[in-house]
Parts: sequence; structure tokens; C-alpha cells
Amino acid sequence: MSIWWSLHLRREAASVSLARRLLLGTMETAGVDPDISFDLSVALTEACANAVEHGGGGDVPEGTEAYHVTAYLDGDCCRIEVTDSGPGFPAATAAHRRPALAEHGRGLHLIAELSDHALFGNRPGRGAVVSFDKMLKWRDGALLKVS
Repeated sequence: MSIWWSLHLRREAASVSLARRLLLGTMETAGVDPDISFDLSVALTEACANAVEHGGGGDVPEGTEAYHVTAYLDGDCCRIEVTDSGPGFPAATAAHRRPALAEHGRGLHLIAELSDHALFGNRPGRGAVVSFDKMLKWRDGALLKVS
């Protein structure tokens, strides 16, 4: 069994906790191990915070632009993607992860460490894409556990 959801969120700090709560609720209901759920929720929080802080551009007033979050739980894997309409990542960030002690980019490092696979890139045209996935572990009696 698989489930997915997608959110179109305003670039406001309150939207970050909304996305995190939806992910945690989905994983709790599905029966995902709490440690895996926590790791993914922290990674999602970092990706959303990055979109809120850096994902704007143009003449639109700050806080009125949107970003998108999509989460897929499919089989034993969860994949999350956060996209924004900002200027995107500098070429060096998209190509290489920054060191953990760098002034900026620690959130990206955290996402990479908490997930099994992470990509940081730019959409054609404009905007950043942060996607990451992690293999799921299940609680006993989980509703969506793959046999």
C-alpha cells in the first residue's frame, strides 16, 4: 500500500510546523517506527525552513509567496520533496554539500545526515528543490507495513 500528499504553503514560519505535524500524523497512523518518523520530521523542518527563508524572489511581498511539499510513503520508503520559487541554490551548493560548520547550509547537511539519500538542486527556470528519502521501519501491527 502507498499514500502520498502534497501541500501548497505560504512562505510563513507557521507553515513549517503544519507540514511537520501532517508528516508525523501520517507516519503515526501508518505505523512507522517513531525514530524514523522523528528523523524525517527534522529533515522536513529544515527543508521547509530553507524554503521560507530563501525561497522568495521578485516583486512579490515576503510572506505571500508559496512553496510546495510532497511526501510519498510507498512500500518501505518515504520520499519527501520541497520546492520553492526563489533564486535557487548557488552552483556550489547544488553540486556539493557544505561542511557542517559552514556559516550557512547546516540545515542541508542535517537533511543529508538524517536521510538515506538527499538531492539539492535547482528547477529549470527558477527555484530550489530539496528531495530526500529514507527506508522505513515499522511498529508491530502497523497498518501499512509491507509484508
